Amino acid sequence: MDALETRELAYFVAVAEELHFGRAARRLGMAQPPLSRAIQRLERRMGVVLLERTSRAVSLTPAGMVFLAESHKALDAVAAAVRRAQRAGRDVPRLMVAMKSYGDAGLLERIMPMYRRDPDASEVEVVVCGVGEQARMLRDGRVDLAFLHAPHDDLSGFDTELLLTQDQVAMLPRGHRLAERAALVLADLDGDPIPRWTGSSPDEESGPQVRDPGQLMQLVALGQVVAMVPESARLHARSDVVCVPVLDGSKSSILLAWPERTRSRAVAAFVRASTDVAARGRAIETVAAP
Repeated sequence: MDALETRELAYFVAVAEELHFGRAARRLGMAQPPLSRAIQRLERRMGVVLLERTSRAVSLTPAGMVFLAESHKALDAVAAAVRRAQRAGRDVPRLMVAMKSYGDAGLLERIMPMYRRDPDASEVEVVVCGVGEQARMLRDGRVDLAFLHAPHDDLSGFDTELLLTQDQVAMLPRGHRLAERAALVLADLDGDPIPRWTGSSPDEESGPQVRDPGQLMQLVALGQVVAMVPESARLHARSDVVCVPVLDGSKSSILLAWPERTRSRAVAAFVRASTDVAARGRAIETVAAP
């Protein structure tokens, strides 16, 4: 079959996300009949049914679900190519680095001085984003590197360097029944409302939706949620919340990520500085350990 056009992918993504041809057409700024015909032609060319249509609803077939995920990747790759080429063509090159608030565990302030000493360094712009946005910004080319978090972020399509692994602590309001504990276990938190992060299923957690760490800390202080957070959250905790170690909590990791097959000397220099800082930190921890 002939190569698909990005326009066809955009049409399909709109219908697949809206699951309604009329809404998708309005989103795309076009009439519904041409959109319906375009999707039918796409299915004929591919030889698979992507959408099940009835008089009442539109739903994705298994093939449609796979094609939606791959279409997102393809559209992101096209957008990334344009954005990275535009940045590379600037008179003053600039390296874009994404992180969520407090998502670097204090590493960035030590990375930057080392990076600036590298002859391949460029000007750096740090983009602070909401929870879970870093990976998407990296995929669609808005940034060149991102601080991601395992096991929560999708690392597919990226090269990564592990910078830090942390234990988890429970962030509690100061008046919580467990706030004076030296440590606790997960079962101690049974019945407490847990925040629902943006993008998670409504059935996964019981508490209100949370978009960023600042909002989370406010909700904890008000007693509306308790939260499992990395140990580095202690660095930024307000006076009206406490962080208690969780003995059976899972560990979380901070990774520096960049697109696979990147050939940027500025990116390579930032990775070198980051790994050097992380290695020095681990060496100090090893010496300090009893």
